[in-house]
Amino acid sequence: MSRLGNKPIDVPAGVKVQIAGGAVNVSGPKGSLSWTVPATAELALDEGGRQLRVASRGQDKQARANHGLTRSLVANMVRGVSEGYHKRLLIYGTGYNCKLLGNVLHLNIGYMGRSRDGGSQFEVPVPAGLQVDVETPAARGDNEPARLVIRGCDKQAVGQFAAEVRSLRKAEPYKGKGIRYENEVVRRKVGKALSGS
Repeated sequence: MSRLGNKPIDVPAGVKVQIAGGAVNVSGPKGSLSWTVPATAELALDEGGRQLRVASRGQDKQARANHGLTRSLVANMVRGVSEGYHKRLLIYGTGYNCKLLGNVLHLNIGYMGRSRDGGSQFEVPVPAGLQVDVETPAARGDNEPARLVIRGCDKQAVGQFAAEVRSLRKAEPYKGKGIRYENEVVRRKVGKALSGS
């Protein structure tokens, strides 16, 4: 049996969990999520609806794997609708910036993008259920990056969108220009030195 799968999931106040027909629906102050539970796992509410327990319906390898997976995904759903998830991205580079117009993120990251007007911007639609906040410092110096925060209750959706934005211009190793996660360490390389003759 999975030791992680056997741990109960505490349901905080303000979060409602409904289990019906092989699916679990979780709703809270940050939103609502639903997921279809694998046939090899079973969910049950106890302690007056304040704890969720996951049980395995078999002892084969797949059933044991689904036991821990189900517990992790449902725990992420409960945390997501109560606290939410976020990813912060930093954009380094002279002239590199970002802005949010409506539900479209505009990124000026140094080369031609997929802009409708032919400009040098990437236009990235923000998926439904996610929120993007652009943090613009009062006075941006050369070493001060542009910042944006992606928020949402679905951990997978937040991580996926952050990865897609980052992939448009990953940080390069010589000057460090590009898009990176907040705590990402970019291994820098030394450029070629000109030798005197």
